Amino acid sequence: MSSSSKTRPIIAITMGDASGVGPEVIMKALARSEVQDLCRPLVIGDAVRLREAGTVVHSGLTVNALATPAEARYAPGEVDCIDLGLIPAGHPFGKLSAISGEGAFRYIERATRLVEAGEADAICTAPLSKEALHAAGHKYPGHTELLAALTHTPEVSMMLVSPKLRVIHVTTHIGLMDAIRKIEPGLVERTIARGHETMVKAGFENPRIGVCGINPHAGENGLFGQGEEAEKIIPAVLACQAKGWTVTGPLPADTLFYLAARGDYDLVVAMYHDQGHGPIKVLGLESGVNVTIGLPVVRTSVDHGTAFDIAGKGIADEGSMIEALRQAVDLAPRRH
Repeated sequence: MSSSSKTRPIIAITMGDASGVGPEVIMKALARSEVQDLCRPLVIGDAVRLREAGTVVHSGLTVNALATPAEARYAPGEVDCIDLGLIPAGHPFGKLSAISGEGAFRYIERATRLVEAGEADAICTAPLSKEALHAAGHKYPGHTELLAALTHTPEVSMMLVSPKLRVIHVTTHIGLMDAIRKIEPGLVERTIARGHETMVKAGFENPRIGVCGINPHAGENGLFGQGEEAEKIIPAVLACQAKGWTVTGPLPADTLFYLAARGDYDLVVAMYHDQGHGPIKVLGLESGVNVTIGLPVVRTSVDHGTAFDIAGKGIADEGSMIEALRQAVDLAPRRH
């Protein structure tokens, strides 16, 4: 291995749900030379499944089954995989499976421990199925909450990143009525603060942050809703402005995302899941990346699901995986 290769961060790529498109997008992405130039990719998953996916997508890559990261070679034309051996050969694609749910959990667990031990620098996750995770007995709403539990982190935020838009969420995987009840000034302020810190680390000296309202037209000065903006959001915005940050809001979500996409804001703070996810996904699933903010480990993810309907067909797009790897490299601490 050349000395220059040692400066590239080691990214632990979790295979996600083995019944979904995760193995395919991983094999497609790792066949791209720019990924090898970016990082040292270390897949945490099942070597047998990766080989099956490699055949489906005609990757031409050799998969090395490893027990420890020290065995990895990071050689051209090869994929290094910490092989957990959980998925039987010929396991069906495209079908909900507790076996795949258990695997998805174990891959995340192992990747987290590797980063905590300094054997990898960041985690990049392929998609998992929440239903399969639950079927395996792991009752987490998704990756974000699972990683928070594994790292004993009391509160994290989800940020979605696309070339034109960055969105951080105050609430995510809960019902809309529950989200409105959960939103309060302290949570909004902490979410803005996590977003501000991340943007500063990414090179934005004074990020321009726009904060969504909850109601149409951000409540129209109390005309819509029951005063949620005044009660839940404005105190947080004022507290952040008092720190000298460029924070504006609450603003109508229907215009804020347009303004942010054209460059008027560097970061949007969304109040609930669909308010933030909708605009990102309209701009293109293939370029979206999910970043968990507030963890002691760096974690990025593709911004698409398991796509059971096309799994095993070799047609899944690897673009989001490549972008997620780029973001992981950008955010990873430089230890090497």
